[in-house]
Amino acid sequence: MSGNRDPILPPIEWLSEHSSIPAAVSDWLMELGSMTRRFERHCGRVQVEPQRECFITRDQLAEEAAHLPHSERYWLREIVLLGDGQPWLLGRTVIPQETLTGPDLALVDLGTLPLGRYLFNSESLTRDYIHVGQQKDLWARRSRLRLAGKPLLLTELFLPACPLYAVEKGTPA
Repeated sequence: MSGNRDPILPPIEWLSEHSSIPAAVSDWLMELGSMTRRFERHCGRVQVEPQRECFITRDQLAEEAAHLPHSERYWLREIVLLGDGQPWLLGRTVIPQETLTGPDLALVDLGTLPLGRYLFNSESLTRDYIHVGQQKDLWARRSRLRLAGKPLLLTELFLPACPLYAVEKGTPA
């Protein structure tokens, strides 16, 4: 897959406080477990369609650079996650090369495997924070996660067909 494309994620406005977020939406955005597993409770099949997987340099990170240590290069993975064939989420993972050691080198070969399946099977996974944002009417979140203390940055944009919006509208989901 080519590395010379624009990011699939549009610019996101990160919120400094979460007081305006409806409780049902916040429950989704502040999910500490695997979002893949949460999605599986709302559909028969979760699929990942990789859009771009490649190494990039620090100057290609934009504001993400502030959340990751300096590295010669970073592994970039951009995907669309589908629930029963409907696009539910755009995901962007940025991983410093130094994180890709030992068994975690497998992160460059996930292909159609959801990131959550890999991460949440690790006993060494921790989360530093979750930032909440919006892109027009869509909700987003960004988490810095650590595998055995080594960081990676995950940004998720929840698309209109995602069950999060059924909850926001009061529909049971």
